[in-house]
Amino acid sequence: MRAFPAGAPLPMTLTLIDVAGFLAATLTTLSFVPQALHTFKTKDVSGISLGMYGVFTAGVSLWLLYGWLLQAWPIVVANAITLALAMSILAMKLRYR
Repeated sequence: MRAFPAGAPLPMTLTLIDVAGFLAATLTTLSFVPQALHTFKTKDVSGISLGMYGVFTAGVSLWLLYGWLLQAWPIVVANAITLALAMSILAMKLRYR
């Protein structure tokens, strides 16, 4: 993955590596949407592990920081969205347990 100096303009073309990164980011991030929607609709959090989601949310936060520091935008975008979904599920687990 390429890192760009702070303030440098992003390239206007995507490489195969960029496409693979964005595709991987899209698929892994979208995998959380059904769980989040189901949890929002049913408010059933009985099958969700508080420990797992707590550790997972911390890990995603660190991936987001890592991507930000590298300016690796597929990592930043995917983990920002995944973090929002994971935090929503974690908040519902804490609220509806």
